[in-house]
Amino acid sequence: MNFGPGMVNAFVPGAVDLDPHEASMIERRQRLLGPAYRLFYERPIEVVRGEGVWLYDRDGKAYLDAYNNVASLGHCHPRVVDAICRQVATLATNTRYLHESVLIYAEQLLATMPSELGHLMFTCTGSDANDLAVRIARSFTGGEGVIVTETAYHGITKIVAEFSPSLGPSVDLGPHVRTVPAPDSYRSPTGDLATEFTVAVEAAIRDLRRHGIKPALFICDSIFSSDGVFGEQPGFLKGAVDAIRAAGGLYIADEVQPGFGRTGDAMWGFQRHGVIPDIVTLGKPMGNGFPVAGIVVRPEVIDEFGRKARYFNTFGGNAVAAEAARAVLSAIQDEDLMRNARMSGAYLKDGIKALAQRHDAIGDVRGAGLFVGVEIVSDRSTRTPDARTCTRIVNGLREAGVLISACGPSANVLKIRPPLVFTTENADFLIERLDRVMMST
Repeated sequence: MNFGPGMVNAFVPGAVDLDPHEASMIERRQRLLGPAYRLFYERPIEVVRGEGVWLYDRDGKAYLDAYNNVASLGHCHPRVVDAICRQVATLATNTRYLHESVLIYAEQLLATMPSELGHLMFTCTGSDANDLAVRIARSFTGGEGVIVTETAYHGITKIVAEFSPSLGPSVDLGPHVRTVPAPDSYRSPTGDLATEFTVAVEAAIRDLRRHGIKPALFICDSIFSSDGVFGEQPGFLKGAVDAIRAAGGLYIADEVQPGFGRTGDAMWGFQRHGVIPDIVTLGKPMGNGFPVAGIVVRPEVIDEFGRKARYFNTFGGNAVAAEAARAVLSAIQDEDLMRNARMSGAYLKDGIKALAQRHDAIGDVRGAGLFVGVEIVSDRSTRTPDARTCTRIVNGLREAGVLISACGPSANVLKIRPPLVFTTENADFLIERLDRVMMST
């Protein structure tokens, strides 16, 4: 079996016995939707309802959702549901008409950003946002070169897929793309992540230039969510950001996953590193599942592009999307969810660290706020990645009523990323089930 990052948490036809209903649904899905889609878990789940941190299957079984950051406030948050229903019954139109909702939200969101970031542009998805960000960066710098980490994921449009190595070897990277190792705090040879990462980015810049390619941008998500979840040593990004700017390129902060308070330390992941991006890209959590995303950009970076290129997005920033996004941002602030991410996340991380005293397969526990990575190894002394055990744990937890996933270049890191409303009681449930599964793995 292929244990690459794209397969560790995927259904493989024929690998497990299915009941007639499951088999029928999967056959129907494949017949109607085609071969490119993937399902989570060795035994897929048919979900019929969601509420808060819980998902429910057709038999009424509850699953603790500790993975789905799209529903950043939890499933079917009443505040977001009410905002969407109220607005869709009133007006649903785009930003080529004047309507106030999009302006109110822009004011509120920009107030959470450094003052240097002055404009908000709307898209529908994070992929759209990163696509637009690249177009702007190329226009501003006159360059083409892109630097990303080795197992990064940034989206699925043609432009963005070319610098999303986690999509796998069948999706070619562009000739203008250079990859650098993620800042791996567990396997760092020196412990100095800042210097190691800066040196790697500088080497990538030199290699681009050697091949006649002018650097345009360095892009990363500051929690390195697909590379294995690395949140320790805040501040290590600064040297890499300085390097790309010295080369005439821009720093793009992909905040689709670390943003909106998830790290617990700040509203935006880049703020933990003391850097100010040229462009920030937003996505999944922005509307709690409603398709709204966007970019926040320095005015001087967008100025020429805005004068020369006409941009619009029929659904990006529509009135319903704006109200959904307003409800999410207001809930994060009013319900003090960034503090909850910090407190509940620390409690969860400490609980899993305690499990490491009983389970030798746990090599490292790391992350920030409600984004935790658990390194599964076959030998602690050599830190040997163990994708097979990781896969068994992920699927064992699914059977035990907890949903997580896995990531990393060796597909051996448990990826735990629950909604921002996740509590210490939820953490206790997850820790107890993880302990039980690991004892039987």
